[in-house]
Amino acid sequence: MIRNWFVVSVSLLALSATLMAGVTENAVVLGVVDGDTIRVTYNKHRELVRLIGVDTPECRRNDKLMRDVYRTKQDVNTVLALGNAAKHFTQSILSPNDVINLEFDVQKRDRYRRLLAYVYLPDGRFLNEELLKSGHAMPLTVPPNVKYQAQFLEVFRKARGR
Repeated sequence: MIRNWFVVSVSLLALSATLMAGVTENAVVLGVVDGDTIRVTYNKHRELVRLIGVDTPECRRNDKLMRDVYRTKQDVNTVLALGNAAKHFTQSILSPNDVINLEFDVQKRDRYRRLLAYVYLPDGRFLNEELLKSGHAMPLTVPPNVKYQAQFLEVFRKARGR
């Protein structure tokens, strides 16, 4: 009985995710925090939005900066410069008061209570993908939000010439 309930629950979750595929909701940009995090007004609330599926270097000194330094074997100043370049790139294509579209995946918030979203720019471009194309981000898949994993890996490989 419990096993059947679990199978039905998982099936309903998958069906719900399928029905929601491609559905977007409007938000208004307030500003850019860093390459992969923005501030928006969404449903009349100020929110932080973390872009799903991509990771940019840090532009501030924090614990993740040190993990990036260790992982990439680059010095702190180099990683900070790359992080600032990613932030400036995001700022160059996203302005305060822009109306953007947010697409959610299975998990809507992370452990820090940030919204997790795929972001579409006012001109229709896919911000998450633009960061990969420009070389300012690397793919980062955190299940269960895996909708565009294969697409992001392909874009990243093409951007790197592989």
